[in-house]
Amino acid sequence: MSEIIDKVAWIVIADGHVLGTRSKGKDTYYFPGGKREPGENDIQTLIREVKEELSVDILADTVTPFGTFQAAADGKAEGVLVKMACFTAGYTGELAPAAEIAEMAWLSYGDRERVSEVSRIIFDQLHELMLLN
Repeated sequence: MSEIIDKVAWIVIADGHVLGTRSKGKDTYYFPGGKREPGENDIQTLIREVKEELSVDILADTVTPFGTFQAAADGKAEGVLVKMACFTAGYTGELAPAAEIAEMAWLSYGDRERVSEVSRIIFDQLHELMLLN
C-alpha cells in the first residue's frame, strides 16, 4: 500500500496567472497550503497555513472546493503519493512571503515545468478551464 501525504492547497488566480510559492532551499513552486494538524478540518488548515505562509486572512465564507488531485510526491521515495484538496477563497491583507516561504510568484502555464507533479495536473485543469494563460 502506498503512503499518502494528505494536504490542502489554495488556488489563487489573477489575470490568467496562479499564485505559487517556493520554500527556502527549494527550486520547485507549490500552491500555498500544507498538512492538517490534529483535529483540523480542511478549511481550518487552509486558513492557518495561508496565514503562516503569506500573512493574509482567508475569508472562511468564500472558501470553495476546486477539486482533489493526487500524484507522486515531490522529492519522496517511490510509491509515496501526495493527495491535495484544493480550494479557492477570497482574502484580506497584503500577500507577503513568511515562515519557510522564500518567494511567491504569479505563474503562467509556461511555468508548468517549475511546479511539482501534482501541481502540473492542476495547471492542466486550470489551462483547460481557460483560467491560466
